[in-house]
Amino acid sequence: MSTFVLVHGAWHGAWCWDRVLPELRARGHGAVAVELPSDDPAADSEAYLRAIDAHVADPGSTVLVAHSMAGLIAPVYAERRPVRELVLLACLLPLPGASWRDQLAGSRPMAEDFYTTFLPRQRKDERGRSHWAPETAAELFYHDCPPEEAAEAAARLRPQAATVLGETTPWEGGVPSSTRYVVCEEDRAVSGGWGARTAVDRFGARVDHLRSSHSPFWSRPAALAELLTAGDGGGEPRTPTQESIR
Repeated sequence: MSTFVLVHGAWHGAWCWDRVLPELRARGHGAVAVELPSDDPAADSEAYLRAIDAHVADPGSTVLVAHSMAGLIAPVYAERRPVRELVLLACLLPLPGASWRDQLAGSRPMAEDFYTTFLPRQRKDERGRSHWAPETAAELFYHDCPPEEAAEAAARLRPQAATVLGETTPWEGGVPSSTRYVVCEEDRAVSGGWGARTAVDRFGARVDHLRSSHSPFWSRPAALAELLTAGDGGGEPRTPTQESIR
């Protein structure tokens, strides 16, 4: 039996895994969700890592699942405390010696819709934290959910501090023995093509696919749990196919 430690991405909280936790437990696994201090501008990468570590009892039986922005942090944890498997769900990915802002200056890792439709609608508060109007968040993150479910999730989002995005990553390039990258095929936030190529290049990852928005934990929790538990903790790296980079 594995224990799944689930780490949310930007603007979200541990609540976003509420629909996935019972699905994983029903399949005979342990499952916990981490609450990152991501709305606190004083919280750096080390603070995020401490939040993850508080939920990891035995790294050797842990499947560490990171969503979106958490992909910048989870590889650091897995490098320091090797886990059974690292799963990167529609993730941003670190580059040794660089910050996320550095990467943005040299590539386009986000989906085209994010740049053209959504980024101009992002807001900032008086502390420099980014946030979204609920209707924008519903369209960006939960467009494959029924409207009332999308609205419920969008109303729970919180501001995101930019601290970890501007830090040079502490990741030194070490990778777990097993890493998977999950492309969400209808993602309006992160480019699946960039994610698949980069995960193979930097992590030797295997690439899986899920037909969903950026937020399958909310729109397709059973399908996501099935995909997560299908991993065998090993396998050969796979080069992205044309399907995986669309």
